[in-house]
Amino acid sequence: MRDIQGRRSLTPALLAAVLCALAALTFAAGPADAARIKDIASFKGVRSNQLVGYGLIVGLNGTGDQRGSDFTIQSMVNMLDKMGVRVDRSSLRPKNVAAVMVTGNMPVSASPGSRMDVTVSSIGDAKSLLGGTLLVTPMRGIDGNIYAVAQGALTLGGFLAEGAAAQAQKNTTTVGIVPNGAIVERGVPFNFNDMQNVTLNLSMQDFTTTMQTVNSINRSLGGNYARAKDVATIDVAVPPQFRGNLVPLMASIENIEITPDSRARVVVDEKTGTVVLGQDVRLGRVAVAHGNLQIVISETAQVSQPPAFSGGQTAVVPETELGVVEQNKRLILMEGSTLRELVDGLNAIGASPRDLISILRTLRAAGALMADLEVI
Repeated sequence: MRDIQGRRSLTPALLAAVLCALAALTFAAGPADAARIKDIASFKGVRSNQLVGYGLIVGLNGTGDQRGSDFTIQSMVNMLDKMGVRVDRSSLRPKNVAAVMVTGNMPVSASPGSRMDVTVSSIGDAKSLLGGTLLVTPMRGIDGNIYAVAQGALTLGGFLAEGAAAQAQKNTTTVGIVPNGAIVERGVPFNFNDMQNVTLNLSMQDFTTTMQTVNSINRSLGGNYARAKDVATIDVAVPPQFRGNLVPLMASIENIEITPDSRARVVVDEKTGTVVLGQDVRLGRVAVAHGNLQIVISETAQVSQPPAFSGGQTAVVPETELGVVEQNKRLILMEGSTLRELVDGLNAIGASPRDLISILRTLRAAGALMADLEVI
């Protein structure tokens, strides 16, 4: 439709569609690098506990520990003795048995009767644990107490087949998993709902991110409940309405979105030639020239054969060819106020990743690279 001046006007339906589109664009234009608190922090007390045990895998098809594994034989003797079976130590053949270490992580919320997965790893010279069964294995914590008992059939992600002159293997065959193989016998005493304060441990050491997190939590809870203890630790006083029922409070805090900040950093892995540049890396105005120097040395041997009946001796004469190639590249003016400008400037040099490592080190020494340079 048109107005009295002849200009095209919006119909109500079209106007509503435009408003919806603008709202969608506004929603989508939020901070793309926002992260939830649950992704960058952990809550004190909400953790897993590592358990470990020593056990035996039986039922192997001749791929267990060899004759020289004395601790495996001793374990078999002790186990059979507890079952009332007297055996001669010298008559035991452990090729169908393997000594293993059993490890697992028990959540803090695990209660007696709940199950968890365990990982089984050979500690002897067994070739493969395929087809084996883990016997009852007590699993202890760091305090020496038994918290779980593991037993069950082993699952492997590989296989081993060998003959007299050939062998075929896929993945590792000396480590496996027993799904739901451990039953929790004792829980860790922890009264979660009785806490008066909740402590958050941030995964990054940054004052800006910590204060942003404190302010976001206080806005969400409607009061000054959160305060920073140090650069990565935040204490949150439990509001009165959540005392004795902390699960809703934790659910609301962990879903708060913030935009993490960190120092500008360049990470270099010289072993693989990998270079990673952070978003806030800046480069001052500087001129860079980079040229490769290649020296090629080729050694060959020439045989000197004297004429017949001359009385001379055959001799080997070395011959060396030396070649030097040096690239002559011009100076390039570089300045990067954004990450894209910095990358474009480095690409203009035409250097390989290995050469780029040397350039970044030189830029850092010259004071032109405004970032931390970390070599791993």
